[in-house]
Amino acid sequence: MTRSSPRRLRLIEAVTPPSDPTACSPHPEGPCMKVAFATQDLQRVDAHFAGARHLAIYDVSRDGHRLIEAVQFDAVSRQDGVHTDDGEDRIGPRVAALDGCALLFVGAIGGPAAARVVNARIHPIKVPTPEPIAAVIARVQTMLNGTPPPWLRKIIERALAADGAAAPA
Repeated sequence: MTRSSPRRLRLIEAVTPPSDPTACSPHPEGPCMKVAFATQDLQRVDAHFAGARHLAIYDVSRDGHRLIEAVQFDAVSRQDGVHTDDGEDRIGPRVAALDGCALLFVGAIGGPAAARVVNARIHPIKVPTPEPIAAVIARVQTMLNGTPPPWLRKIIERALAADGAAAPA
């Protein structure tokens, strides 16, 4: 394992997991989306994207949520986003870890990193002050249960299309 190789903890249920590991697990509450959080402590959104020790990834539906994966990184930038000059790519492994996610909540994210996240079809959202992950999830669920803003409606439509494409014929 190289210094920049992330360590992944993936939580599985006793039931058969979906054949596509990037897909949301079935929810009795309806469709879901994968949402990621840049975090130092796995409790709060409190980290710069390149400086996050962890990415906590949840399945979030209208009425439920569950942690499905925690990805840990050793190579991190300072929280002001400044990288040490060791030539190591801190962004690529993080973007790869977000595979299948629709939203990414961060304390901050630099322009080049944000472009890479958006190119991966993930919507980055800055959280201005550290905030519990549970509170952010509750806000996402409120938007899902109400009238979502246009950018979130597009993400939901894309997630529903992907669920439909992944469903057996």
